[in-house]
Amino acid sequence: MNRNGREIDGGQATIEVVGGAVVLVIAGLLGLQLLGAGYAAVMAGNAAEAAALAAANGRNARKAALDAVPGWPARAISVRAAGGRVRVELRPPSLFGMLGGRLAIVEHAMVRTPKRTL
Repeated sequence: MNRNGREIDGGQATIEVVGGAVVLVIAGLLGLQLLGAGYAAVMAGNAAEAAALAAANGRNARKAALDAVPGWPARAISVRAAGGRVRVELRPPSLFGMLGGRLAIVEHAMVRTPKRTL
């Protein structure tokens, strides 16, 4: 209490506001990271499907996968195709340096070409 009988908080409210703001910023960044990973999963699935369909039709699976993803995913994608099976690995963008190379979304697709009979 001061001379007038009022309580002094000593800056505790300021510390609580700053601490709360830090928690909110971290939660927001984690939410954005999850959104980026979810988007990468959708893009990887689309790319794997496009690559498998291209391989089934005798076309270049890697090119089809790259054509299926717009923007940044085309620079962060790895495609392997063999025998009607396709593996697509996509690295989502990371807001945290420590996660940069550690996150990867992997999708698989497979097609069977019908046997042609005469």
